[in-house]
Amino acid sequence: MLVAFSVSPLGAGESVTDAVADAVRVVRESGLPHRTDAMFTTVEGEWDEVMDVVRRATEAVGRHAGRVSLVLKADIRPGHEGELTGKVERLEARLSS
Repeated sequence: MLVAFSVSPLGAGESVTDAVADAVRVVRESGLPHRTDAMFTTVEGEWDEVMDVVRRATEAVGRHAGRVSLVLKADIRPGHEGELTGKVERLEARLSS
């Protein structure tokens, strides 16, 4: 499964860089395939392991503020792996043909 999520503290001031860095650190230390861009972090793995990473990343952000915003989108497709890059590769192949 792929889970794209964005987590940020509410009421912690204008900059959220430190809080987001703590969340991304949790993702990177998980060992799961992942990609971070300007708006979301996408993680690939099994349901329990991905949701555990999201929970721990949210908790890390929560240490910066008493309230946290979490946006999550999931692509649940049992039996498929490598979709973090596979989806983009298929799209690029289509665009170049």
